[in-house]
Amino acid sequence: MGTVLISNKSIQWGQLSSLLDGPVRVRLSTDAKQSIRQSHKTLRSLLDKGQQIYGVNTGFGQLSTVSITPDDRRKLQLNLVRSHACGVGKPLDLGVTRMTMFLKLMTWAKGYSGIRLELAQLLVDMLNHDILPIIPRKGSVGASGDLAPLAHLARALIGEGDVHFQDRIMPAMLALKEANLTPVVLEAKEGLSLINGTQVSTSLAIRALAESKKLIKTADISGALSTEASLSTRIVFSPKIHQLKKHAGQSRSAANVFKMLKGSEIVLSHDDCGRIQDPYCVRCIPHVHGASRDVYNGVEKIINAEVNSVSDNPLVFPNGDVMNSGHFHAEPVAQALDNLSIAMSEIGAIAERRINYFMKGIGDRIPMFGAINPGLESGFMLAQVTAAALISENKTLAHPASVDSISTSAGQEDFVSMAPWAGRKCLRIIDNVRTVLAVEILVAGNINYRFHKKLASGDGLIPVMNLLRRHHTLTQKDHPLSDDFKIVNQLIQSGKIIDRVNQRIKLF
Repeated sequence: MGTVLISNKSIQWGQLSSLLDGPVRVRLSTDAKQSIRQSHKTLRSLLDKGQQIYGVNTGFGQLSTVSITPDDRRKLQLNLVRSHACGVGKPLDLGVTRMTMFLKLMTWAKGYSGIRLELAQLLVDMLNHDILPIIPRKGSVGASGDLAPLAHLARALIGEGDVHFQDRIMPAMLALKEANLTPVVLEAKEGLSLINGTQVSTSLAIRALAESKKLIKTADISGALSTEASLSTRIVFSPKIHQLKKHAGQSRSAANVFKMLKGSEIVLSHDDCGRIQDPYCVRCIPHVHGASRDVYNGVEKIINAEVNSVSDNPLVFPNGDVMNSGHFHAEPVAQALDNLSIAMSEIGAIAERRINYFMKGIGDRIPMFGAINPGLESGFMLAQVTAAALISENKTLAHPASVDSISTSAGQEDFVSMAPWAGRKCLRIIDNVRTVLAVEILVAGNINYRFHKKLASGDGLIPVMNLLRRHHTLTQKDHPLSDDFKIVNQLIQSGKIIDRVNQRIKLF
């Protein structure tokens, strides 16, 4: 992509998705620079008049009644950043870190933070050189800002801690020197502004949305392939049936499956089979996938709202008012991520049931476990077990994080969102679901290959079968399946399966 402009105009998360994938160029708009300058000027004027401002010339949290002298303001901000850098665990992935830096700039660009343009410009320059702070992923409760992880980000701007730069992990000071950048000395409010905010939580949510978007369409593809391979009917996906239910996601999912199965000789081959109804895991694909689609759309609205929000504290208004609130509280993000976790868990759960449907065999055309010689061969017995294990994990992970508040900061911050944990476990759920869909595509594709070989697949499924052939994942005999799962998983994550299907039919 070209240069991304940081301004005070609204933007959709999808316009930022390239930040997740690799280096980008960014710049502050003229209006953003002016807003930042004016906000800092306002703050300086208030401090010169001796006004008490939380976290600027007072302590923090329960220490907010302690006054800080002008000589100690810099030290206050430095101590804040250093003391709050308490993250633990593996680092956030580089895409999430890049997104976090960008979202921090978006908040500053609104002009309510009081920081200097110099600080914002250094963050822009670090993004443009792809100097990315190493941010431990654990340690934030998603209130008062993502304090611990954002403190690790802040350390890099003052030349402390480690960063990722040019495929190396190195001290921040060294990376800044190699890029001809100078670390900043934090002035009044700047440390506080750096660590206040929902940017880490929101970046995790954007990563979750980006991955979920692919899985929602992939689930329709894998469901259609299982419908075909299991000798189930296409009629139940007819648009005129689903027009009677007023859920947009359901109608779109049904239309996708109906279109993909058009022209399927496999489906036509059992028109007179006498089966009255297929199991829910097939018949109710639109109802379950559609519900998850609608939840996804609701989550998307909430995250777009947060992307364009100011989540700093205190807030410096242009007229000189300095007001405190809880804009750093990530409850909307936490609840949205919890809902997305449930929606994606259901996508995976019904897929596992479709895999399981093959295990008992179907009529006289599909033997047990999809094995050509059941007994001598186990077929896909353990493929279903693997899927079941992942779905069981998801049932635990889908427990909402947002309902599990814990009091912090000596009770001052007594109700927190747990949004970062909501995000991290949502991503674990998504990873499991992607693997389950890979298992489903592999099993259903192989059922077609083994037992319906002389019959053509539906219009939208021919590209999927061709991809599976090209990657040598269609087989006749027992063999280790782990590598096959990885191959199909990568085809899903890269978007190749969706792209190939879209070349034949347009998926909703």
